Amino acid sequence: MTMTDSLPSPMLVLCNCPDQAVAIELAQQLLQHRLAACVNVLPGVQSLYRWQGRIEREHEVTLLIKTTRPRYEALERLLAAAHPYDVPEIIALPVSAGLPAYLGWLEDECRD
Repeated sequence: MTMTDSLPSPMLVLCNCPDQAVAIELAQQLLQHRLAACVNVLPGVQSLYRWQGRIEREHEVTLLIKTTRPRYEALERLLAAAHPYDVPEIIALPVSAGLPAYLGWLEDECRD
């Protein structure tokens, strides 16, 4: 599969969660609404960050969310509404290449 303007472009979205239960719940919601084809849950992340003038350190769980550009806006809305953080990390990265069969499956699974 070649990347053209006529095809949805695959994206990888990163989102950190406070714990495994929240991560699993968010992943299931994304999959149920077909906003993601696959979500990897990576526990044991140590996050250090600045928040409200202080340096914080927390154990978090990272979601690696595979989606498509047309589904991103709805995915972001769901995550922002359902996430317990005031300002959740939601970062989207374009996928420039990948196994054609996998990218085709991803696009199929994210269709309305």
